[in-house]
Amino acid sequence: MSRKDIKILAIIPAREGSKRVPHKNFRAFANTTLLDLAIQQALDAKLVDRIVVNSDAPQVQAIAAKYEAKGIDYLDRPKELASDESPAIDYMIQTINHYQSKGILYDWVVIIQASSPLREGKDIDATIQLLKDNSTGDSAVSVVKLPHMIHPHKLKKMNGVTLEPWLVDEGQKTSAHELPDIFVRNCAVYVFKTSHLLQGITYGENSLGYVMPEETSVDINDMIDFEFAEYKFRKKNETH
Repeated sequence: MSRKDIKILAIIPAREGSKRVPHKNFRAFANTTLLDLAIQQALDAKLVDRIVVNSDAPQVQAIAAKYEAKGIDYLDRPKELASDESPAIDYMIQTINHYQSKGILYDWVVIIQASSPLREGKDIDATIQLLKDNSTGDSAVSVVKLPHMIHPHKLKKMNGVTLEPWLVDEGQKTSAHELPDIFVRNCAVYVFKTSHLLQGITYGENSLGYVMPEETSVDINDMIDFEFAEYKFRKKNETH
């Protein structure tokens, strides 16, 4: 099968439970919600064939229903797949099986989490395209370069009040140009192969990284993140 013919399912996971940011996915955010933004970003992507919101929350279902005319599906997630301890791959397999039971098959799955409000549709497409362009890749994910201040070579542990190296003794090599670039997944876009997911595999042996800038790589995990992301989102839209 040519990679041009690949069918892609985008899943927006948005469960109700969120301890650090209550109702994170559907609480008010800059005159909208994180879920609304994720849906709109998914709709802006050109390489996605179907978009489904997977959730256990009636509030999420109500938001998804606003976009039904634009082709957005909603799939109810069983409570046993919606706890803090539930592996993410479980809701992916549930969604794949749902469509396969209807005779609808998808080759790849894209995860678009609502907690990345500064992501754009072009980031979704670019991550997908990266995997399409590299036949040896098993998955593709969005990443961001770590700031110099928290580079692993600079991390320390404390022995009483004495700083000691954690990973390496950095010596005098602390300038940014002397340290290798280090990247971390920013949680904005994940692209997995359906065949791998059904085997319990996510990233595989060769995961590819699409680099996003730090200014759009906000991932909301707590209220400080939420408020900071809302501020950055408002500022970004003031300039457009």
